[in-house]
Amino acid sequence: MVEVLWMAVLAAVLLVILFKVAPFRSIIILEYQKGLRYRKGRFIGVLGPGKYWIYPRSSSIYPVDLRSEFITIQGQDVLSADAVMLKVSIAAEFQVADANVAINTVANYRGNLYLQLQMALREIIGREKMDTLLDDRRIIGSRLMEMCSPKAAEMGVKLIAADIKDIMFSGEIKKAFAQVIKAQKEGQAALERARGESAALRNLANAARLMDDNPNLLQLRALQVMSESAGNTLVLGMPTNTAIIEKQNKNGSVKKTDTEV
Repeated sequence: MVEVLWMAVLAAVLLVILFKVAPFRSIIILEYQKGLRYRKGRFIGVLGPGKYWIYPRSSSIYPVDLRSEFITIQGQDVLSADAVMLKVSIAAEFQVADANVAINTVANYRGNLYLQLQMALREIIGREKMDTLLDDRRIIGSRLMEMCSPKAAEMGVKLIAADIKDIMFSGEIKKAFAQVIKAQKEGQAALERARGESAALRNLANAARLMDDNPNLLQLRALQVMSESAGNTLVLGMPTNTAIIEKQNKNGSVKKTDTEV
């Protein structure tokens, strides 16, 4: 029994000495990482978050970040289907879905994804006319996802989103757009003026017909205007009896046909 106890103590001491002398090293894999473990240069498995001990002379662990990232493709000069030069920028969000495939089968998955997005962008814009691209910019983003998602998956990468960041034109194209917009606004203003004039003329024609049918409306309207304003004199023509006028003429009075009010 004593011999067994001494053997256990000796084994423990040897293990402590071995850990002190041998170059063992600990590696911590964080929550947002996966660890690729290699032994003598060969991949042997994927490790989850935790602390691991390795013997550096024969083993290694390579941590891979699984958090989403953004990649931006700046100002690409692209020719549209109607031969208009555009400068387009896009932004894409992605993350590593399979660490083994992304690291062990592709030399640079970020660079490969950048190139795939760039080539797809040129192909999409080259098929569409400028007006179509401007009317619905979402076409580019949806087609980028359709074309690049399968290729990204082959590299162990998940393409989360891709969309247009900026579309820029040359100075001549901008000037032409400004002239088109100005002409459109002037045409809209002329149309509104014509509509206003037509409505005013219709109202005047309706008023004239009403006055033709009811002559007294003119005098009533005049009285209404006088009541709404001040400092005006209204003269109304009132018919007089013919017999009275003739009698006044015989008596030598002044002939008067109207009375001033």
